[in-house]
Amino acid sequence: MANLNKVFLIGRLARDPELRYIPSGTAVATFTVATNRAYTLASGEKREESCFVRVVAWARQAELCGEYLSKGSPVFVEGRLQSRNWETPDGQKRSTLEVVAQNVQFLGKSMKAAVEVANGPRGQGQESEPPASPEPDLPEVSPETHEGEVPF
Repeated sequence: MANLNKVFLIGRLARDPELRYIPSGTAVATFTVATNRAYTLASGEKREESCFVRVVAWARQAELCGEYLSKGSPVFVEGRLQSRNWETPDGQKRSTLEVVAQNVQFLGKSMKAAVEVANGPRGQGQESEPPASPEPDLPEVSPETHEGEVPF
């Protein structure tokens, strides 16, 4: 039997990303993506519910998320689900389910301003150049397996 562990999310950041570095020097960013689902009850009443998903990005992808994303930023996240269990210092058992990002794409108009800042303003004599892309060319970075290194 085949196995598949793939997650696709489009939503907005619920708060600013937290960027840290583990002892080996590898960057790790954690952030929460909020997604909304609208539906209608049998009575005709419209409802909306939100789902908040914790996302972890590693290496260069983490640094880019820390630099370009902030609360409210729209993102597309592609990754895999991961569950973790640990014990707190006072002996309580904890667990969490999170998405390990394999690709994070920055969406929205705010990215156009970031690209223009990075590329510099367009001068009068540059009409032959194509307009700046609304999204910077960001490398796709695969997360590395960091056994035993928990970023939080």
